[in-house]
Amino acid sequence: MALSRKFLSALGIEAEKIDEIIDAHVETVNGLKDDIAKYKEDAEKLPGVQKELEDLKKQVGDNGDKDPYKVKYEALKEDFDTYKKTVETEKSNNSKMAAYKALLKEVGISEKRIDAVARLVELDKIKIDKDGKIEGSDELKKSLTEEWSDFIVKDGKEGAGTSTPPENNGGGKTKEEIMKIKDTQERQKAWGEFIRNGGK
Repeated sequence: MALSRKFLSALGIEAEKIDEIIDAHVETVNGLKDDIAKYKEDAEKLPGVQKELEDLKKQVGDNGDKDPYKVKYEALKEDFDTYKKTVETEKSNNSKMAAYKALLKEVGISEKRIDAVARLVELDKIKIDKDGKIEGSDELKKSLTEEWSDFIVKDGKEGAGTSTPPENNGGGKTKEEIMKIKDTQERQKAWGEFIRNGGK
């Protein structure tokens, strides 16, 4: 039954009190209407929130419960660490190559041949000390002197020349074949023959 003045009057309530009851009732009803409107508005937003959650799940993908921002950060950090390592490796290799070429020059390898000989070095096997020199350089000098004796300048003269190299009788190896030789000494020996034959 609706709350009305007639109903309240029939209950024997004074007119003054009826007004107060009606005002309070209207205020309560209006408050409830506002709540209903708010709940309706929230309910209408629910599909959008659900879609956001689904999108978020897709972003996370196979990463379980991980925060997508954390996943993105970790991916960026990994890329940066890889780049940093590449730069450091390149810098280290440049230092090693410079030290190796200086050593080749020191043992007397012809300047015309230094780059060709240096291309055969395995940089990952070279270690540089705090002074920027190759560790075990004395032993390396001895080895280089023996292996590349034909390219060592003696008495102001160039090492074995290749301006008129002997003809390749088919017994020599190609550059590609030489680079496939795993043994360092064999590869260097083959490379020496390759250069002596005019690089053909």
